[in-house]
Amino acid sequence: MRILLIEDDRNAANYLVKGLTESGHVVDHAADGEDGLHLALTGEYDILVVDRMLPKRDGLSIIRMLRADNDKTPVLVLSALGEVDDRVEGLRAGGDDYLVKPYAFVELLARLDTLVRRGGDNDSLTRLSVADLELDLLKHKVTRAGCVIRLQPRELRLLEFFMRHAGQIVTRTMLLAQVWDFQFDPKTSVIDTQVSRLRAKIDKGFDRPLLHTIRSVGYRLDESP
Repeated sequence: MRILLIEDDRNAANYLVKGLTESGHVVDHAADGEDGLHLALTGEYDILVVDRMLPKRDGLSIIRMLRADNDKTPVLVLSALGEVDDRVEGLRAGGDDYLVKPYAFVELLARLDTLVRRGGDNDSLTRLSVADLELDLLKHKVTRAGCVIRLQPRELRLLEFFMRHAGQIVTRTMLLAQVWDFQFDPKTSVIDTQVSRLRAKIDKGFDRPLLHTIRSVGYRLDESP
């Protein structure tokens, strides 16, 4: 696929261009928002990878201008801003998916492939479901079997991560890096405490549990016993 990368961090850009090129893709790179917008408006790309914080013009304003121009090219937003409100703002600006830094390159590849296959179908990425549990990221709304479940922002982010990895084993290391933005283990019980609170809210009172503990490994969200 032909990809436009708009990223001002030289090391991050070099890493992505190298990885994407070695994966068989053609990559154009812009180091600031103005050049990125110009390339996006004048070139033909299968997908855009846009950093949110850019010199000259920020990433979200680029996306808004493209959408105002009726450009429907799928956009993956990259950002170190990872709170729920930040991601919702990125999606409402017209982004089709939002990946928080730091991220695994294989996950970025998988998300690019998914976006291109779906043709930028935003709804399938902002409304997640596992069995009768549903999460609407744009509305900050969680329901199970039609019942509204109220979650705190960190719980919402934790649930989103579990739902995006439904059926997979999620380790403590993955949660520390992707939900808490820790690159080290603080040796606290914060994860166990938060998972326990989340489980109580999404499983208690329903006919079967969805959030399972895999002893000595991590957790898994699915409808299997």
